[in-house]
Amino acid sequence: MDILDTIEKMRRACRLARRAGKRLGFVPTMGALHEGHLSLIRAAKAQCGAVAASIFVNPLQFAPTEDLAKYPRRFERDCELLRNEGVDLLFAPTVEEMYPEKMITYVTVEGLSDKLCGKSRPGHFRGVTTVVAKLFHIVEPEAAFFGQKDAVQAVLIRRMVKDLSLPVEIVVCPIVREPEGLAMSSRNAYLDAQQRQQALVLSRSLQEVERLFRAGERDAGRLVAAGKRVFAQEPSVRLDYLEIVDSETLNPLTQITRPALAAVAAFVGSARLIDNLALQKQS
Repeated sequence: MDILDTIEKMRRACRLARRAGKRLGFVPTMGALHEGHLSLIRAAKAQCGAVAASIFVNPLQFAPTEDLAKYPRRFERDCELLRNEGVDLLFAPTVEEMYPEKMITYVTVEGLSDKLCGKSRPGHFRGVTTVVAKLFHIVEPEAAFFGQKDAVQAVLIRRMVKDLSLPVEIVVCPIVREPEGLAMSSRNAYLDAQQRQQALVLSRSLQEVERLFRAGERDAGRLVAAGKRVFAQEPSVRLDYLEIVDSETLNPLTQITRPALAAVAAFVGSARLIDNLALQKQS
């Protein structure tokens, strides 16, 4: 695995891979890798002849009060994991390499960036779409792989790619969960043993929503209320939001008559965790 730390080196390496006739897949990450990230690497390996990944903790998507400084960084371990999965190229730039001057140009997906997590974290998604656009221009992949856990992020990136006519296929892969049901996240590292048990309320609330949906309930308000009743059983976890929205527009729904997303965010200790599930009719 080649590790590149400058934009020019990464561009050159990616061009060589494409000139060799290989379909280039790309998995952007912020490091602190876990099985969820590795599942994306495996999906990219299965669909592409060459795989690039990136590790970059992007300051643009953190508010001043958020956890940028303490975000887990395990670069040597991450490199070992990526080598073992057969990644060809790793882009690991510094902040100064990615942002040599104060940013005055941003990519914003208007009308979507302020929904769900965007409402709770103003400016977050502007930082995400800006850095992903930069990475796409540097790597120029044929396909990029993202996790369904970050469902809102995936919706925004799909729309950005569509609106800007970027020549990259966005592949969204299933959520990977720990055995007890907790969605895998780098921020799970913040949790102690007791908090990990408390955090299961996120997936339990979604399971209750799914149970009622499969039983025929289509009133979004009643489904949300049922999920919130589950949350009330775990008072140590602070709910940020639990909403049911249209899968493309992210607008809240009253009745579920088309593909929908049940999304939840909550604070467990200092960690803000997210989870979601798709609600659609079974074929």
